Amino acid sequence: MTHEIIISGFGGQGVMALGKTIAEAGMKEGLCVSWMPSYGPEMRGGTANCSVVLSEDEIISPMVLNPTELIVMNKPSLVKFEPQLASGGTLFVNSSIIEIKASRKDVTAYYIPCLDIANELGSAKVANMVMLGAYMEATGLLRPDTVREIFLHLFTGAKAALVELNVEALRRGAKRLSEEATHAYPNLKNRIA
Repeated sequence: MTHEIIISGFGGQGVMALGKTIAEAGMKEGLCVSWMPSYGPEMRGGTANCSVVLSEDEIISPMVLNPTELIVMNKPSLVKFEPQLASGGTLFVNSSIIEIKASRKDVTAYYIPCLDIANELGSAKVANMVMLGAYMEATGLLRPDTVREIFLHLFTGAKAALVELNVEALRRGAKRLSEEATHAYPNLKNRIA
């Protein structure tokens, strides 16, 4: 199966880091991967999005026009990209700052209060990892141990304490998703325990 993902939000929300983490974990798990960033006029505060493709087959093009999954961290991203989401696709919404609901009825939408959960953990910076935990739980894509391994390589020395913070953010996102989920993925189970 091929997963075509668009991840979008304000610069500074960790959108690129979220996409890179998905791509790196996919590579570690033997999938074919592409990751393509796109920045607005400003890095921090402007819009940013990236496209990630994960597939068991060779990827012909890194361009994602009609994603199977859409992760939006702010309202402008929802407004811009929701029309492009493939019918039957899955939408992940950061409900901490997006007060509107999806307008599409032919997609499955999950509302995850990423920033609220991250603040409960003591760091707004892990809101993107809360969303990643929700994404992994819903799709069954990527193993938690693989992502933790990426964190171990990323956070070393003085930053080593951030590994467990990010792992806990994944867990909280997964837990929230499983509370939200009612259908869409019949094999849904609490994978990130």
